[in-house]
Amino acid sequence: MQRSRAPESHQEAVRRLQASYRAVPDGVPVRLAKRTSNLFRARTPPGAPGLDVSGLTGVLHVDPEARTADVAGMCTYEHLVAATLPLGLAPLVVPQLKTITLGGAVSGLGIESTSFRNGLPHESVLELDVLTGTGEIVTTKPGDDLFTGFPNSYGTLGYATRLRIELEPVRPAVALRHVRFDDLGSLCAAVERIVDERVWDGERVDYLDGVVFTATEAYLTLGAQTDRSGPTSDYTGRQIYYRSLRQRSTDTLTIHDYLWRWDTDWFWCSRAFGAQHPIVRRLWPRRLRRSDVYWRLVALDRRFGISERRGPPQERVVQERVVQDVEIPLDHTAEFLHWFLDHVPIEPVWLCPLRLRGEDRWPLYPLEPGRTYVNVGFWSAVPASGVEGAANREIEAAVTACGGHKSLYSDTFYAREEFDRRYGGSTYAALKERYDPDGRLLDRYAKVVRGR
Repeated sequence: MQRSRAPESHQEAVRRLQASYRAVPDGVPVRLAKRTSNLFRARTPPGAPGLDVSGLTGVLHVDPEARTADVAGMCTYEHLVAATLPLGLAPLVVPQLKTITLGGAVSGLGIESTSFRNGLPHESVLELDVLTGTGEIVTTKPGDDLFTGFPNSYGTLGYATRLRIELEPVRPAVALRHVRFDDLGSLCAAVERIVDERVWDGERVDYLDGVVFTATEAYLTLGAQTDRSGPTSDYTGRQIYYRSLRQRSTDTLTIHDYLWRWDTDWFWCSRAFGAQHPIVRRLWPRRLRRSDVYWRLVALDRRFGISERRGPPQERVVQERVVQDVEIPLDHTAEFLHWFLDHVPIEPVWLCPLRLRGEDRWPLYPLEPGRTYVNVGFWSAVPASGVEGAANREIEAAVTACGGHKSLYSDTFYAREEFDRRYGGSTYAALKERYDPDGRLLDRYAKVVRGR
């Protein structure tokens, strides 16, 4: 490892960050001063002001010839894509929501429809600057223990201040095919073939994801980059993207609109706010049809219990939030989906095939190189049973039975021993001792399970 070097303005922002870190009293949880978040788990309010990340939000440099970008740790994918698309480039994986930050996608997990060929966001990182628990900034690269241990550490080993990532060429538009499947076994067989061959029905597949509406109605969306000019669809207005899968078999979007096709309606979750009702949609300003706006509405609802007080008292039902993304091995995906559809009253469900890009292993989220997984995403609430997290606990057990893993951005209920077994506990403990020996940062289990 070596000390990082960066432009002076970025260096000044890093110095402010370090100064705010040193100002946090011992024993007080260290937090980032963020205005937005994509986390969906309870968190104890910080006992001190958050770390100053105000200068760590920009794109530092894009090198079109090397196809790399240097970005600050709090740079959002929205801002990075705005800088790279005019150059005909994009990150290898662009998570679905505009305000996900690069540092967040690497220290947590991100995924999208290029993941069947490009893996996860951390696999395209070439270099990483980290503010560790000692207050130092270190630069770490592939092969370093901190580099391989940083993904899925969720800010408990340090915070990314700068990332250098790979970019790939993109074309102006994406041609889509929505292929319907009447049974989940056939859908999974098609996923296996596409991941291996990157072709379907004689046409190239650059992007791959899907939606399950019922056990007998599911769709894979196959995207191919194209230079073809002509009309493109717009799902930022009155039309709603996920509904189009049922309404048309082919479609074309600009590359920009394709990358953000899910953000306008937060997949389909905007319906919870009435934003898909035709009258409400006409009145709802287009600039506010964004995932971060919906997230703030959810945060307000959680804070003031608005939804729990809706309707006559005798009709109110206590809800358990079920907001999860899980990675299931492809050979168990149909099994898991059938279980889920039979036991959890949530629909639709998102599917995103994944295969690690290389042979490297990432110990804190130990997916197997060369094995195909399917990310299954479901985001809603179900009637509460009276047992805390009952539905989520059942889902965790089903994921375990299928040999899968779940992301940790939302409610998690694993016992400590199982958590450590599933998420590289011994490796994490060694990294924690080296990079945060005084425990200035939270313990990962305490942060993501106990909500500290």
